[in-house]
Amino acid sequence: MPDPEYSRPVAHDPRWRPLAQFNTATLSARQRYWLLDEGSLTARLVGSQRGAFSVQRLSQRWEIPYLSERRLLYMPLRQRALVREVALKLGERTVVFARSVFPVSSLGGELGHLRHLQNKSLGTILFSHPGMQRSPFELARIPGDSHYLPPALRQPSAAWGRRSRFVIGDRGLLVCEIFLESFTPWQPAGGPRRSLRGQVNAAIAPPKQ
Repeated sequence: MPDPEYSRPVAHDPRWRPLAQFNTATLSARQRYWLLDEGSLTARLVGSQRGAFSVQRLSQRWEIPYLSERRLLYMPLRQRALVREVALKLGERTVVFARSVFPVSSLGGELGHLRHLQNKSLGTILFSHPGMQRSPFELARIPGDSHYLPPALRQPSAAWGRRSRFVIGDRGLLVCEIFLESFTPWQPAGGPRRSLRGQVNAAIAPPKQ
């Protein structure tokens, strides 16, 4: 059920760009290491041992997604989707803001239970499917006062965000993750981690904007 007390207009979709548009001046090797990690973010946060991991659902509602989100999910122009926004927390600190977009066509069959996640981790569910695939990441540098962020999570400095389309069977959904000031990146140790469940697949990359 939607949370009626939580409603906010969002003026602009962040400027999401493919990785190829970033260079070493705009995205260092250290940033690439954690930002482009293909594994489960939930597992990374749990493994950081920086506090008990929890998910706080902020909002869940039916709405028309942003134009870029509809394009990425191949949705008709005015079709609504279920949009879920959550805070990922370590102890009392909110470290990541996540926004997920579920087209109505993706909420049937084995994925129908995604309507009722409440405060459960979506990542844990997605990475439990061995056939799961995801599109290459798109990245954005988001101002800390952007209306894309809920008022309680806005901050003085800009934040890195990433998003990708997940596909299980023939059903797709979009996950966006914004790394807030209280997030502590994990340290480089070899190279960006590949997912043990599923794989990044350029064949499901978004259409050209």
